[in-house]
Amino acid sequence: MKDYYAVLGVSRDASEAEIKKAYRKLARELHPDVAGAEGEERFKEVAAAYDVLGHAEKRAQYDRGVDPRAASGGAGGPQGFGFEDIFETFFGGGAGPFGAQQRGPASRVQRGGDTLVHTEVTLEEAVFGVTREIQVDLADVCTTCHGSCCAPGTQPQGCRQCNGTGSVQRVARSLLGQVMTTAPCPTCGGYGSTIETPCGDCSGQGRTHSRHTVSVDIPAGVETGTRIRMTGQGDAGIAGGQKGDLYIEIRERQHAVFERRHDDLHCTLEVPMTAAALGTVLHVETFDGEQEVDVRPGTHAGSTVKLKGLGVGRLQRAGRGDLFVHLDVVTPTDLTDEQSELLRQLAELRGEQAPEARLAPLGGGVFSRLKDAFKGR
Repeated sequence: MKDYYAVLGVSRDASEAEIKKAYRKLARELHPDVAGAEGEERFKEVAAAYDVLGHAEKRAQYDRGVDPRAASGGAGGPQGFGFEDIFETFFGGGAGPFGAQQRGPASRVQRGGDTLVHTEVTLEEAVFGVTREIQVDLADVCTTCHGSCCAPGTQPQGCRQCNGTGSVQRVARSLLGQVMTTAPCPTCGGYGSTIETPCGDCSGQGRTHSRHTVSVDIPAGVETGTRIRMTGQGDAGIAGGQKGDLYIEIRERQHAVFERRHDDLHCTLEVPMTAAALGTVLHVETFDGEQEVDVRPGTHAGSTVKLKGLGVGRLQRAGRGDLFVHLDVVTPTDLTDEQSELLRQLAELRGEQAPEARLAPLGGGVFSRLKDAFKGR
């Protein structure tokens, strides 16, 4: 994934105003009318980088590891470039045919970014839910400057170039003739003030990073890909801005015995041939403790017994899914002479010494039962 911050020459903590300032500077230098054809490709890279970093939502996606331009085929989308973006780049923005549009100084305070972390849960934890302690690196408001960005005992100073307005006016030539435009002050970056002595502990950002232990309530029914949003528990913003959100993405660990299909659980239980013929009650260990499985006389391979309400808890809904026990009738292969003789006697009593092959009709037989058992699970 392309490093858009490097393309614009700014840090990952750069403010919106700093990103905009860097883009405008590069765009003017690299525009084909100025740099010629040699700067065209670089101009396109700079424009693509600003298309992402210049919009809060796209920048948040990019910081989480997703390139919104790649996801949308490189298009700018509804927040892409338009006439106003181009006009602002070359004429400073805020202009009109009747003169400059006055704007106030920008605020240094910015909302913190969202943070995404992953955690793994067992199938049993997904069935019932669990509380998990998660380690995550987060930004906090600087305890030295308390978000002011200034060294203790100092404060921002009014900008002398723009007199605290955050903007300067100039005359630009355009197709409309001479136009008075308003642009962010190059000295203060549009803030109306400058920080002469930045806080040494946070480098003038108003926040520092540290490792946190976060307690997360993971509800029943989560699965791989489920995201839990913890509002206001992400990174603190620049200059004391409000915190972003923390997202916990779930990865479910595969179980050795039980298989999950949506809210239902499935397992296979081996049944001796004699027990399947005569019927019996077997016991199986589940997440809810030992449960009885009623094997009826004449049970065939592929038969299924449903244990209601022993599946996975339903996410944001009441109740649980079911547990389906698939019966696998095991035919013995290590018979003694006495056992073989008893089976031959049974075959003789049933008239099965030389059985004839009979194809089961469609809609019957073991394959049909297996299909029905798995259908819709």
